[in-house]
This record gives sequence, structure tokens and C-alpha cells, in this order.
Amino acid sequence: MIMMPRTRPLSLLIVDDSTVIRNRIARLVSSPQLPLIQIAGLAANGEVALNMARETRPDLITMDLTMPNMDGEACIEAIARFLPDTQILVVSALSDKATALRAILKGAHGFLHKPFTDEELLDSLIELVA
Repeated sequence: MIMMPRTRPLSLLIVDDSTVIRNRIARLVSSPQLPLIQIAGLAANGEVALNMARETRPDLITMDLTMPNMDGEACIEAIARFLPDTQILVVSALSDKATALRAILKGAHGFLHKPFTDEELLDSLIELVA
């Protein structure tokens, strides 16, 4: 497959209730393997993520499932309604197939199990933007 060069950076919203995970994903996104991705925002729960998604209209989202205020599944479903082209990668410690399938059916485009390696995250994001 031939990839056309992008003229503008893709924007990424990082959603996780763990500051450590949010910061790790943000650091990895600056990797030379992921050219032209900028951070649109960092959110610690689904409510904040929903508001940020409305405001920034990100191209990509990494989404935890277990969070306070609004969980990831509800957030995915809401975001998919108004941003159907946004690619959502679930990054979660919940690893059962039923959970992954529910997230995909609600609008997610991929699933990465925690704990993950740097390479696994980069590969998952590259897959979404390819």
C-alpha cells in the first residue's frame, strides 16, 4: 500500500485515569516512527474526554475503559456519534474478548492490552493511521 504524505499533523487525545499512562503515551507519540502526530489533549476520565473531543475534534484517541465519572465504553459510544471518522484505540487492562468486542461495536477501532510495550503501542497507532 502506498501512503500519501500528510499535509497536516494528526491530532491525538489521550484518555486514561493514570497520569503515568497518559504521560507515557504522550512521550511515545513523539517517536520518529510516528511522524506528524500532535497531542490534542490529555483527559483523566470520560466526561473530560468528551468535552475535549467536542472542542479539539481529534483524529485519533487512545481510550482507557475503567475510569471515574464516565467509563471508556460510554465515552467511545458518545464520541463515535459526533466524530465517526475519529480512530479510537482502546488501551485497557481488561482483556476478555467480550469487553474488546463491546468496545469495537460501540465505535473503537483497535484494542491494546495493558501492560503494553512501547513497540506494541507504536505498532497499534501506526496501524490506525495507515
